[in-house]
Amino acid sequence: MNKYEKLLDEAEKSNVSVDENYKFQGRTSGLYIDGNIALSDKLKTTAAKSCILAEELGHHHTSYGNILDLTDSANCKQEHQARVWAYDHQIGLNNLIRAYEHGCRNRYEMAEFLEVTEEFLEEAIITYREKYGICIIVDKYCIIFIPQLSVGKIF
Repeated sequence: MNKYEKLLDEAEKSNVSVDENYKFQGRTSGLYIDGNIALSDKLKTTAAKSCILAEELGHHHTSYGNILDLTDSANCKQEHQARVWAYDHQIGLNNLIRAYEHGCRNRYEMAEFLEVTEEFLEEAIITYREKYGICIIVDKYCIIFIPQLSVGKIF
């Protein structure tokens, strides 16, 4: 079962219905409203669908009310919170280590291994850099975010 299928299963268990082929106008890729998620019919890869579905599930778990007006700072905070939930759910520090242990040596390989888009991975790394700073130690690994992502085992 791939990550996208697992997310669909998670949505079902959370009583969230998912319309996987919604015809949005413009560039909207996904939307969460009251226990319903719509994914754009323009999403072509399972990695892209997985990233958007994770963010919309993040809204289900972390957001409340109508947050469509992103000129409101409270709405922007909720949008960010849902994205961080998605990054942690789809990537997380432990999965960065798993990707390193698997032999992934660049962002393309990591994104493929983690079943996310390169853009989603890059945004997650930026978010982790803002949250953790230069580096963080997890178990016996050092994850370095500046100047670029590096993972190494500490002996």
